[in-house]
Amino acid sequence: MFQRLGAMEIGLIVVVALLIFGPSKLPQLGRSIGDTMREFKKSMKSVTDEVTETTKEVEAAVKEPEKKA
Repeated sequence: MFQRLGAMEIGLIVVVALLIFGPSKLPQLGRSIGDTMREFKKSMKSVTDEVTETTKEVEAAVKEPEKKA
């Protein structure tokens, strides 16, 4: 997503953020964005693990009747 952002673009984003939020709110904003991203990744991993587990159960249930036949 950020592969094409150079130093100038990142600097411009930081300057705009400083102008909009001010230097006192910027650390709080960064912290809350980090917490949100961490929670999102945790939720996505949980969903991925659940789907993987369900898929394995379904595959095992499909293979079981094949073994009996």
